Amino acid sequence: MALSLGLNLLLLLAMVATNLLSLYHLSTLSSSPPSSSFSSSSSSSPLLQQQISHLSTIRSTIAHLTNLRSSSSSHLSSSSSSSSSSDLALYASFASIASACHDHPDLLRRFMAYTPFHPCPPDPDHLADSLSIRGCHPLPRRRCFSPSPSPNSVDPSRKIPNSADPFPKNPNFADPFPDWSPNSPACEKFPCQNPDLGFSMAVEAKKFLPPAKSNLDLTVPELLAMAGKMGSPIRVGIDLGGGSGTFAARMKVAAGAVVVTTTLDLGAPFSAAVAARGLVPLHTPLQQRIPVHDGALDLVRCGRAVNRWIPVPVLEFLIFDVDRVLRSGGFLWIDHFFAKSADFDREFAPIFKKLGYRTLKWSVGNKTDSSGVRNGDLYLTALMQKPTRG
Repeated sequence: MALSLGLNLLLLLAMVATNLLSLYHLSTLSSSPPSSSFSSSSSSSPLLQQQISHLSTIRSTIAHLTNLRSSSSSHLSSSSSSSSSSDLALYASFASIASACHDHPDLLRRFMAYTPFHPCPPDPDHLADSLSIRGCHPLPRRRCFSPSPSPNSVDPSRKIPNSADPFPKNPNFADPFPDWSPNSPACEKFPCQNPDLGFSMAVEAKKFLPPAKSNLDLTVPELLAMAGKMGSPIRVGIDLGGGSGTFAARMKVAAGAVVVTTTLDLGAPFSAAVAARGLVPLHTPLQQRIPVHDGALDLVRCGRAVNRWIPVPVLEFLIFDVDRVLRSGGFLWIDHFFAKSADFDREFAPIFKKLGYRTLKWSVGNKTDSSGVRNGDLYLTALMQKPTRG
């Protein structure tokens, strides 16, 4: 910036000097009497030669400064471009940017194959999710009517409850979302959904509460106690890959906090479950930029969807995007991140430590299979606080 300003100033001074010398030269020639033009020309020849030489030098200087300015700007631009374009190329290698919808024309045409101003077609093939995980996000808007059955035609046991409790005693509490059946055609109620995926309210009601089973567990009361001790309250947050929304539900009950859950309906109707519990599902893939303004959140939780199956560069971009949305003093909770023991210290732990956060909890433990045998994986549960940066 300073170099460019200096070159501009030199260029301006050179141009002013050139114009002044030109005016002086013209005024000298016009003031000479016609009868003595020859003698005047011959007598002033050394002066003219000197002026012409001086003008040539100035013009050469101007040309040099102009070239120098252009090359300097080009160098700065290319230098800046090369450093940013390499990062852009790296990111684009695993998360398509802008034109991703056009990169999958067959899926896009099927998704947009509908009659405007008529009922929307069903989506048994999960076209919306298929496009999203391929980088076509946000999805194109459509002008069709989504199904909305009459409440009078619905089984009374499936009506929306009056209670605001996101842990209802009645397992049939879910109202009939139109996308419930396409995810599980033979199952339209909570009881027949897979309880291991977060659809058993009896199981979910016990999560994030004392007593903790091991050092890898962090309960919501412990989380709130740490936040209070640090003088940094938790009011708004996001749960990345939060399944059926149990963490958001627990934070709502325990602290009145607003936690949004990101989820995709791959394998189960997670979005419908989150919404049925009176919570907000955010239909967005993990490889996309978190749709939240900078420094807006008190807490980001990375659940079990954030694990070693994510390529290392993708995980690094994700963690730094988490840093972007967290406010100063906000908390990052890595909950049961699992990885191969051989890869953890070399690849994954350094990513979390690059943030320079204050570590409030860092617990590593062995992961076992269903029979209790160690399988070479380990778990990490960590709670870290974002520092104040200049």
